[in-house]
Formats: sequence, C-alpha cells, structure tokens
Amino acid sequence: MKYVLILAEEVSSINFSQVLETSEDTLRYSLDNNQALLKFKGETPSFLEGKTTYNYEAIMEILNSPSWAEQD
Repeated sequence: MKYVLILAEEVSSINFSQVLETSEDTLRYSLDNNQALLKFKGETPSFLEGKTTYNYEAIMEILNSPSWAEQD
C-alpha cells in the first residue's frame, strides 16, 4: 500500500475509484484540516502524479506527529 498527503483544497479532484477511500467522508485530515491522507495500491493514480508517495513506516511517523495526532 502507498500513501499520499494532499491539500484539503485538492479533495474535489480525487477520483475515489482509484484510491482506497470511498468518499470525502472517509478521509483522514490533519488536526488543522489543511491536509488529507489518501491510500492506494499499484500504479499511482494520474491525479496524484508528482506528489510525494510514502510507505507505511514513513506515513506512520507523520501521522503520529503533532500535526496529525493529539499529543499527551
């Protein structure tokens, strides 16, 4: 599985048939709602070309950061 972060204003450009999320309602957003996380398998969807692609370990580091997770 591959992961990509997009800006919230790019959500309208998502082709949900090419990613594992099914709608805007199933997206995970950063705490400030400026970014959203997308997951996909296989080839990079054309609307995500040029974006940074992360593996599981790299995305978990980001998702556990203060921008994405409440810190104790």
